[in-house]
Amino acid sequence: MSRVSLVMATLGRVQEIEDFVRSLASQTYKDYELIIVDQNPDDRLIPVVNHARDLGIPLVHLRQSEPNQCLARNAGVAQAQGSIVAFPDDDCWYEADVLEKVLSRMNEPDAPDCAVIRWIEQDPVGGKPHSLSNQLWRRFKEVQASCITLFFKRDLLLDMQGFDAALGLHSWYGGGEETDLMFRVMANNKHVVYLPDALVHHPFNRLINRPFLKDFAQSRRRARGTGALYAKHRLDSLVVLRGFLSPLIKPWFTSKSITRIIQGFYASLGRIEGFLNWRFSEH
Repeated sequence: MSRVSLVMATLGRVQEIEDFVRSLASQTYKDYELIIVDQNPDDRLIPVVNHARDLGIPLVHLRQSEPNQCLARNAGVAQAQGSIVAFPDDDCWYEADVLEKVLSRMNEPDAPDCAVIRWIEQDPVGGKPHSLSNQLWRRFKEVQASCITLFFKRDLLLDMQGFDAALGLHSWYGGGEETDLMFRVMANNKHVVYLPDALVHHPFNRLINRPFLKDFAQSRRRARGTGALYAKHRLDSLVVLRGFLSPLIKPWFTSKSITRIIQGFYASLGRIEGFLNWRFSEH
């Protein structure tokens, strides 16, 4: 079997990391390490780090002064001792058998290069295990692959040179870094499988009870990352057009909420901005 390195980039959270540590302590598969890349300017995580070590969890605590999630994750990969690497968020937690199920599949004779597990709050129904198709991925017709659901062979991450720091929460694009990595993995004809029975939990952040203008700005900013992916990976023009129009059209046939309709406008605007900026400024 193989060791798993769990790379967690974090900023601002404490209790949520403690919750994740408890989920690790209950794992049925024990050969893992936790690498926390701490971007806080203070020592707020020291009690959590000490508690994890008291529980017998092998832990590496790295400090990074620049708040940059992509660079933090790449730094964690560089320090990882495991042959398998995953990227739990600092506010998610695993079911007790997640590592066992992932490692069982990734040690089979036809072992994949990457496994995608199921974020249960986002996908409560799931589907059947299958190998992902690059053709469907390029049309956004495959299972969604948030960073918290991804387990990679470490050698593959090194070959792909990790996450693109031009994308992500820290950047003007506001996101898209994990989807970009998967685009590159799929384009290189790597074997990627979906494991719907391995479950990760993460709060599903619905945009409620917050100032509307903040919600709209957030939708616009994160959508820029999606638009950048359209340009960076030269997706089919029909896929791009659908991506521009769907946030405008879909709310009229689903919620019919004026808030959702306005939010869709901002998401569409963000995708167009991200596409144009990457197309004409980045490359």
